[in-house]
Amino acid sequence: MLKLAILGFLHDQPMHGYELRRHLAALTGHIRPISDGTLYPAIKRLETDGLLIRETEPGSTAAPRHTLHLTPAGRSALLEQLRTPDRLDISDENRWFTVLAFLRHLDSPAEQATVLRRRLAFLDEPASFFYDGARPLSAEDITDPFRSGILLIARATSQAELAWLGDTIATLDGHPRSSA
Repeated sequence: MLKLAILGFLHDQPMHGYELRRHLAALTGHIRPISDGTLYPAIKRLETDGLLIRETEPGSTAAPRHTLHLTPAGRSALLEQLRTPDRLDISDENRWFTVLAFLRHLDSPAEQATVLRRRLAFLDEPASFFYDGARPLSAEDITDPFRSGILLIARATSQAELAWLGDTIATLDGHPRSSA
């Protein structure tokens, strides 16, 4: 997730490390805070792998600042990760939101729709947070109001996402529709 987010934000524009950290925090910080001890080693690995470069700019009143830029290899790595997200990127909501945040960078509507169809297929699989053996339980199966609430909220969220996915896939396929 971190690699995808770093490459995605740097695809948008070159940034200083602290700007990148601010953008990352806005995207995922409340869910998965990213410390300097995680971010800067990740930046260094991406730099070592040739996916980004660091350019030094003179500081106006302070020390020189380092701006991070995506390389052509970094752009290719980003696009490949967007084209072929792994199963966890499709199934984990937080990772999925990171994929969605940068999916616009794929130029092909067909490729974008393919990724969205993978999420749609995942959402169509029967699932629950709670099971009776192998059988997923629904909100109506549970007497605990809090567990039932989790399932009702998840159902509403899934229904909204399913409607959005259907509309967006239809639009990308050239057949706009309305869920109204």
